Amino acid sequence: MKKVSFCSHAEEKFTILEEHGFIISRAKVLDAFKNPDKVEKGLNGRLIAQKVIDEKHVIRVVFEKKEKSYIIVTFYPGRRNYYES
Repeated sequence: MKKVSFCSHAEEKFTILEEHGFIISRAKVLDAFKNPDKVEKGLNGRLIAQKVIDEKHVIRVVFEKKEKSYIIVTFYPGRRNYYES
């Protein structure tokens, strides 16, 4: 697999979510990226990997595919009933 890196916003997102009571590990974000339940197209050529993380939530990982690497731009939790169809 190509190299995977987190941009500065994605790195800050761990703290932002923790301040809102949503704690998620780097390993869980990487697992969602590497083993998603689904991947869909996002804006500006970006992709969104999605994985169920508990009974009510998914984690969505927005990333860019480069020639030799992947860059995780951001990630966020979402309600399963909103994102699953």
